[in-house]
Amino acid sequence: MSKIDKMSILGVRSFGVEDKDKQIISFFNPLTVLVGPNGAGKTTIIECLKYATSGELPPGSKGGAFVHDPKDAHETDVRAQIRLLFTDVNGEKVTVQRSMSCTQKAKNYSFKSLEQVISRVKDGEKVSFSSKCGEVDVEMISALGVSKPVLNNVIFCHQEESNWPLSEGKALKDKFDSIFAATKYIKALETMRQLRVKQSQTVKECQLELRYLKQNKEKAQQIRETLATKEAHLMASKDNIQQIDNQIDPLENRLTDIDLKLGKLMKLDNDIKALDSRKKQMEEDNKELEETMEQVFQGSDEQLQETYQNHQRTVRGKERRLTDCHKDLERAGYECQRLNRVKADLLVEQGRLHLEADRHIQNIKNRDTQVRSLSSYLEMEGYDRPPFTTLQLESFNRQITQRLEREKETVSQVMADLQEKEQHKQQSIDEIRDKKTGLERTVELKGDLQRKKQQELSNVRAELERLEGSSSRLQELENELSKAEHELQSAVQSSNVEELKVEVVELQKEKAELDRTQRQLDQEMEMLNTHTTARTQMDMLKKDKMEKEEQVRKIKSRHSEDLVSLLGHFPNKRELEDWIYAKSKEVNRTRDRLVKLNKDLASSEQNKSHIASELRKKEQQLAGDEEKFFNVCGSQDLEQDLCKLQDDLEKISKQRAMLAGATAVYTQFISQLTEEREPCCPVCQRTFPSESDLQEVINDMQSKLRLVPDKLKNTEQDLKKKERRRDEMMALKPVRESIVQHQEKELPELRNRLQSVNREIERLKSDVEEQETLLGTLMSEEETAKACLQDISFMDRHLMDLKDVERKIAQQAAKLQGVDLTRTIQQVSQEKQETQHKLDTTSSKMELKRKLIQDQQDQIQMLKSAVNETRAEKLQLSSDMQKQQQLEEQCAEFTSEIQAFIRDIRDAKEQLSPLSATLEKLQQEKQELMERKRQRQEEGQEKINAIKERIKTVTILERDITKYINEGKDEYKEQKESELQETNTQLYEAEKHKEKINKEMGNIRQDIDTQKVQERWLQDNLTLRKRVEELKEVVVKREALMKDMGNMQVLQLRQERREAERKLEELKKNRSIALGRQNGFEEAILEARKELREDQYKKADELHKNKMITMRTTELVIKDLDIYYKALDQTIMKFHSMKMDEINKIIRDLWRSTYRGQDIEYVEIRSDFDENASAGVRRRVYNYRVVMMKGETALDMRGRCSAGQKVLASLIIRLALAETFCLNCGILALDEPTTNLDRENIESLAHALVEIIRSRSCQRNFQLLIITHDEDFVELLGRSSYIEHFYRIRKNQDQNSEITKCSITSLSSYLH
Repeated sequence: MSKIDKMSILGVRSFGVEDKDKQIISFFNPLTVLVGPNGAGKTTIIECLKYATSGELPPGSKGGAFVHDPKDAHETDVRAQIRLLFTDVNGEKVTVQRSMSCTQKAKNYSFKSLEQVISRVKDGEKVSFSSKCGEVDVEMISALGVSKPVLNNVIFCHQEESNWPLSEGKALKDKFDSIFAATKYIKALETMRQLRVKQSQTVKECQLELRYLKQNKEKAQQIRETLATKEAHLMASKDNIQQIDNQIDPLENRLTDIDLKLGKLMKLDNDIKALDSRKKQMEEDNKELEETMEQVFQGSDEQLQETYQNHQRTVRGKERRLTDCHKDLERAGYECQRLNRVKADLLVEQGRLHLEADRHIQNIKNRDTQVRSLSSYLEMEGYDRPPFTTLQLESFNRQITQRLEREKETVSQVMADLQEKEQHKQQSIDEIRDKKTGLERTVELKGDLQRKKQQELSNVRAELERLEGSSSRLQELENELSKAEHELQSAVQSSNVEELKVEVVELQKEKAELDRTQRQLDQEMEMLNTHTTARTQMDMLKKDKMEKEEQVRKIKSRHSEDLVSLLGHFPNKRELEDWIYAKSKEVNRTRDRLVKLNKDLASSEQNKSHIASELRKKEQQLAGDEEKFFNVCGSQDLEQDLCKLQDDLEKISKQRAMLAGATAVYTQFISQLTEEREPCCPVCQRTFPSESDLQEVINDMQSKLRLVPDKLKNTEQDLKKKERRRDEMMALKPVRESIVQHQEKELPELRNRLQSVNREIERLKSDVEEQETLLGTLMSEEETAKACLQDISFMDRHLMDLKDVERKIAQQAAKLQGVDLTRTIQQVSQEKQETQHKLDTTSSKMELKRKLIQDQQDQIQMLKSAVNETRAEKLQLSSDMQKQQQLEEQCAEFTSEIQAFIRDIRDAKEQLSPLSATLEKLQQEKQELMERKRQRQEEGQEKINAIKERIKTVTILERDITKYINEGKDEYKEQKESELQETNTQLYEAEKHKEKINKEMGNIRQDIDTQKVQERWLQDNLTLRKRVEELKEVVVKREALMKDMGNMQVLQLRQERREAERKLEELKKNRSIALGRQNGFEEAILEARKELREDQYKKADELHKNKMITMRTTELVIKDLDIYYKALDQTIMKFHSMKMDEINKIIRDLWRSTYRGQDIEYVEIRSDFDENASAGVRRRVYNYRVVMMKGETALDMRGRCSAGQKVLASLIIRLALAETFCLNCGILALDEPTTNLDRENIESLAHALVEIIRSRSCQRNFQLLIITHDEDFVELLGRSSYIEHFYRIRKNQDQNSEITKCSITSLSSYLH
């Protein structure tokens, strides 16, 4: 939304022309107020805004009145400039500058508009647009987002035109038409009227085009019949292919089943071989595990499981105990931490209590010191030896309170005495002052009366002096009167008015004769114009004939060479159409031969595609098998990789057996070293020199024993991976056989078949190219002929038009036959000019005679007026001379009264001097008394305050001492000391318990390490028995697979697969042949459809039908246009009605909230229109009027309302129009809105404007500009929160307008 930010004014109306006189005003949001007296230049602000935005000058300012007067500026040429900074609808800052000049000529002023500049900032750079006024105006309207009529009549409406809503009908209609932009709707109605006129021409064009469209329709029907035949053949071919597909699908499904069974057979063989290998490996692993174990558990599986579970329970019990110890240790730690925190808190509390005890002792000492000091200050006995008892303190407090009351009573008594003396003095002063004031008032009144009488005496004396020369003036007036009467009589005698009137009558008769001659010449001119029109039409027809003959010649020269080369001569339309039809048949025959060749080619291409597909499928299968083989083996030598993998398996098995035996060996060695009395090395039998060496060996074995389970687990995982890879490689043996079969047999056969098919395709392609060349030649000739057909049709149409033109030429020649055209238009026109010249001359003479008559009559009337004025002055002077005696008596009376006033004033001044001295002495004595009273009061109050301050200090100390004793702080301190000793004891016990738990946890960890060795031996026994069971399962699974493999008939499956492949190959060959035939049909169909898509056949039926419909319905369309005209007319009125309803709703709300009278309920705008409007009417008629509602009666407001009601209604209508039409511009200026309004309506208007501002405050760019001289109205607006500053406009000492920014608070103080 656009808004205005700042404006500068220089040299406009009362604004000065110097740079120092430039005035700048910044516009506030949402309200800007300008205040100033009449003539200060307030309305000039709105005039400048209007001119800057729309380029419109104020009313009545033509000829330079808008620019500062050059005479006032003492210049011959004055330049004015208006600069406006605003924000456009896109939120960009824009500056517009408009300059003007006014030059003083000899008799008038010359006004000229200078350069107009618009500047805006784009991408950080300032861009200026300087052009003519019209282009600048259009740019400003676009930037502000409102139309020019809305700017002039709503937003910046001039004060002189502010009441336009109540103007007369035509002016009001023009205003509303421009605001509603009704012109474009009227143009739309005019366009519809013109469209109806054009429809008759459409009928003639349709009749010419129908003949050619009918031929195209018949040709398109023939092509569609051929297309239907080909589509039937295509459907039969598709059915044949479908039957072949139905035979192929079962064979492919059967081949898939056979392939699945053969694949399953190969999988069974691979699974059996893998199971044999796994059985052998498992037997070897079990043997190795038995060898590594120290001994094998001899009991049953249940006993072994029970032993293992008992061992597990023992270990878990110890681990649970270890966990409980951990928890106990944590609890003991938490308890120690808690006791330490309690101890720290107690130590802090103990320090605080010691500090309070020391402060309590110090407070007692300070209290006793203050008591002794205060008793000494007040000279009280018995309080000089502290410490004091409670009874002594209570006695001290009572004595202090009594002493304080006595001091207050003494001060009050002294002050009362002094106050009484002061009142006596003041009474004496008042008596003398009253007497003095009475005398001064007497002097003042007598002086005023004296001056007034002196003024009256001066006036009387001046009047007497004036009357002294009246006698001579009376004689002069008599001479002037006689002279004026003589001149009047001479003028009447010399006047020839009657003769001039006779001459005027004769000139009028001559003018009537000339008018009659002029009318005759006009009739003759009209007749000549009619015949001239007929001759002009005949010339145009001849020119049209020549143009059409030229077009026929051009068509023949353009196509003569092509058509003669094709047909041997230049044909007419019928011959050319027959030749094109024959050529089309030959093209179709060539196209059929080409289709047959394409079918054979498509069959071969299909066969080639099938073979290539089989070849790709085999190659993909071969590549997939090779990739699968390589991913598993890493090379092509399967046997070598299997041998290498078997060696790795043996090594890993031995390593696993060694690790399994190491557990038993390390366990046995550790037990020997720990149980024997003199242990020695189990390998070399060497004794250990010291206990530390023995312990080091044992620790080393235990650490290695702990690592054995992890190493054994990793070795077993590696062994399982190797076994899986061996099984995968065993399953690849059938894949290897399939690779050899593809490489040596199947792929070479498919490649040979593909080469044979390629040779057949090359031969067919050569034949197709030959037929296509022939077809292209034939089609080119056909296209050339078809291209010429349209021009030949146009040529025939031109020949028909030539016959029509020749007939019209004959008709025009018949009209002009027998007409006398000897007098030309130029001759008649020359005679008209001569007659008009005579007529103008006669009119000038008549005006001259009338002017002479008027001048003589004016001269006689002027002389009569001079005689009458002289007679009146003579009578007045005679009357004044009779008053001279009365004035002399008044002069003597005024002189005596003035002398009496002078004496009274002198007596009063003599009495005033002693009274002034006495009054001054009494006032000095009163001042000394007041000063003594103040000193005594300050001394007494100072002593009382000192006593109160010391009492307050003692009271505070006593309160702190009592509080300490009442709270029992000594007993509380002893309690905390005992709690601290108890906490130290508990902390010692907790530390001792924590140390005991740590020792128990170390013993439990050592027992758990010893149990791990026994657990490993039990796990090895369980593993051995599990592997024995797995070996039994492998044997059973192998026997089942051998049985399943024996039930499958391998040879029969392979024979059945070869037979199915042979039948499938034969069916696919037949299908390829059928597909080739189908492709031929499809191409023929595509060719026919392509031909149907050509321009002349594409929509031949539809075009023919539509053209017929167009021709038959044109007349109905003409009638419908009239209906549409009325419908649009009513729609326009509905739009007006909707807008009017919106505007009237706003008007009603504003009127009811603003107007305080009871005679008018509300006002509204009525728009009436003519219901009988039709398409023949060139223009709509809108009738607007403003009505006021009184009950149920609507009365025209124009001529029936008061001036105040007129102003208020116009203001409210402008507010409503701004609310409706200013969606992109929130600016509204109100110039003197309170004109002719009473106080009550002014207050309600201020309230309504504040409400409007509040309701539109959500709009960021809403701005209201109010110009007024009513400062009370501004004060009412200032009570809201929307105005903090306003502008005051006044004229400076050079009578130039100045704008000053003021605070709204300064206005309030100014009013009060």
